Amino acid sequence: MAAWALLALAPVAAGAMLGFASYYGDHMVLQKEPAGAVVWGYGEPGATVTVALSGDGGVIVMKKTARVKGPSRTWTTVLDPMDQGGPYALTAGQGSENVTLRDVYFGDVWLCSGQSNMAMTVLQIANASQELATAARYPYVRVFAAAPARSDVELEDLGRIDLPWSIPTAENLGHGNFTYFSAVCWLLGRYLYEALRYPIGLVEAAWGGTPIEAWSSRRALRVCGLPEDAGSISPHPHLSGPQTPSVLWNAMIHPLLNMTLRGVAWYQGEANTFLHTDRYNCTFPALIADWRWAFHAGSAGQTEPLLPFGFVQLSTYRRQNPDDSFARLRWHQTADMGVVPNARMPGTFMAVAMDLCDEHSPYGSIHPRDKQNVAHRLHLGARAVAYGEKDLVFQGPYPTRAVLEVTRGLLNLTYSQELVCRQRDTRAFEVCCSNQSSPCGWLPAPVVAAESRTVTLALTGCGTLVLGLRYAWAEWPCEYESCALYNSQGLPAPPFLVDALPVGESPGLSETAGGRELLLLPGSWSSRGI
Repeated sequence: MAAWALLALAPVAAGAMLGFASYYGDHMVLQKEPAGAVVWGYGEPGATVTVALSGDGGVIVMKKTARVKGPSRTWTTVLDPMDQGGPYALTAGQGSENVTLRDVYFGDVWLCSGQSNMAMTVLQIANASQELATAARYPYVRVFAAAPARSDVELEDLGRIDLPWSIPTAENLGHGNFTYFSAVCWLLGRYLYEALRYPIGLVEAAWGGTPIEAWSSRRALRVCGLPEDAGSISPHPHLSGPQTPSVLWNAMIHPLLNMTLRGVAWYQGEANTFLHTDRYNCTFPALIADWRWAFHAGSAGQTEPLLPFGFVQLSTYRRQNPDDSFARLRWHQTADMGVVPNARMPGTFMAVAMDLCDEHSPYGSIHPRDKQNVAHRLHLGARAVAYGEKDLVFQGPYPTRAVLEVTRGLLNLTYSQELVCRQRDTRAFEVCCSNQSSPCGWLPAPVVAAESRTVTLALTGCGTLVLGLRYAWAEWPCEYESCALYNSQGLPAPPFLVDALPVGESPGLSETAGGRELLLLPGSWSSRGI
């Protein structure tokens, strides 16, 4: 544990009567308007704490009072909504005692959580030395990292801190491997700052080798019918972090609930390719809904109920691995819908990363070093979904229509965007040609033509019966930035799995000039273990 973690928590640990909660400090960013920032800390039970916000020259711009509750010894107040900017001093006073935080700014606060690909630091990524050298150019992107911790009960405050609120430097962005500061989180914040031009606060709470169950509250686990007790999961040898249900929620997320947030970024799922893979289409939407409810309630309604939630779809791990757990997990990350936001996952956005493979990563191929593309794609989603930026293309093309040319043995797919076809000789598309729902005989469907919004696939050996269609359904679907389809902005088409049903009441209905139209429905094949 870093020495400053001991210092940060010393006032409370030593029984001092007045102090801020662990994750308040000099250089911090508090959430700007339209929300009010929640501020809380510790004091003498029954006493009144006065919280004052002062600007240049010590002029007080806001004053609040709060009574200290016993036996928790905590006080809480909500600041009036503040415009972006600073610096301010934030002082808590109780009798003759005062504690002051300095160099405080108002901006947007983002929480970054997940497992090791979120924990990878700026030191570990491509062009690390250049990225570290540019840190000093972004003094208004502030960083904070909670230390990895677990607990069997919900904690009210963080027990340990790896990095208190700090102005970014090469040392604190690249402290070591899988420590602090998260490269994806930093780059996301930096790109958002470049677009928004006001302060961004980044809070990292990540632990490598951890399944979603450890980050889920018991409430969320109950929604999916998963056991909540510690003995319910046998340790999996492939996972290095805590696997016990709720222990990371208890120690690393629950303490942060009073914080007013602008959004969440999540990079997790590799561990669940080994554990409860086919429950992820429930556990992930349940975690999102539960975190939203908890942060909204914990912040006295200041964090919005539909808290924007961005995530990274899994990248790659093993080349030519016949197991499709990665492909299934990617599909389940979208609640089996293929794209987000959708009805089950409103207010979400996704960065596709399956084309950012890194076979020679010194940290293992499961930890690709290109985090710049990941964060760029994630920040596009944030700008579109969280900030409502109109006409911004933030995701790749997705099929909207399929027409089967029976006599020619072709399937024409129409996409939602202009297409750039980078590869035709890959096994990108596959069709299910079985006359039974299980097992499915998946056969390659090569791309024979690609036009502006249409891809034509050859159905050799499939005849007239097409039950399903899937794209990029592999753990390692393509080489670096070389999947089959992208849009003109360079964003990859996401993987999909669809059931292909004839339109109309019976097969053969809805014949078009170009052939028989098929209805594309989100596929259920993956849940059948196919």
